[in-house]
Formats: sequence, C-alpha cells, structure tokens
Amino acid sequence: MSPRREVGDLGPDDSVLVISVAAELSGLHAQTLRTYDRLGIVTPERTSGGGRRYSLRDVAMLREVQRLSQDEGVNLAGIKRIIELTNQVDALQSRVRELREELAELRAGAAARRRAGGELVHVPRSTSVVVWRPRHERDDRR
Repeated sequence: MSPRREVGDLGPDDSVLVISVAAELSGLHAQTLRTYDRLGIVTPERTSGGGRRYSLRDVAMLREVQRLSQDEGVNLAGIKRIIELTNQVDALQSRVRELREELAELRAGAAARRRAGGELVHVPRSTSVVVWRPRHERDDRR
C-alpha cells in the first residue's frame, strides 16, 4: 500500500480530481468537461472503472479553454488546434534542448581528445555521382 499523500504533496500532473471538483475549480459545468473530453480538447486520465481523474494541469487547461472561448471568441475546433500546436511546439523545444545538450557533450569530448593529442578526422561529403548498372547489363556490352 502506498503512503497517504497530502494535498500539498500533489504535483501538477497527478490525476486525482474527480469531475465535480475539477468542474468547480475550473468554473465550468461538469457536462462541459465531458464535452471537452469527448472532443479531445482536455482529456483526463481514467480509472480502471472508467471514471475521469483530472490533474491540476488539466484544470489550468480548462481555464485556458474557457478564456480562449469567452474572451477571445475562438471556437472549439480552433481551441483544439491551438492546444495541438502548443503541445507540438513544447515537444520540439524539448527536443532542441536535448540536441543542444548532446552537441555540447560531443564538442566537449572532441575538445578533450584534441587536448589529449588525439586526432580528429574530417571526412568531407562527396558530391560525386556513381552510375551503377546490374552485372548482366555490363556483361551484355562486352
């Protein structure tokens, strides 16, 4: 059995809020949350019995959906697309960070090899074009 956790111990991605609590915290009706789930706008985790469990991050997203809809006049299809693009940008930025870290590690390794007297070999890319013919075509030409 896992130890009991206090509300202050919850992280933004811990899916523990039932739909009524998430609705109250977001200022929306529970049916609206069900609609957003059905449309794939804000999709909560599910229990083994199928019950929805929202995280604090989900509640923040519900509030943002409401703001975009009411204050900015964006329709639900537009909101869904905004969320998808935002998630894509976040994933790409995360990947760029990973690649920068990997590049820094590679550069540090190369610099260490140079300091240690190791040799770095640069192999230029070829722009040559090679024509390949199957063996039977080459044999026919003789």
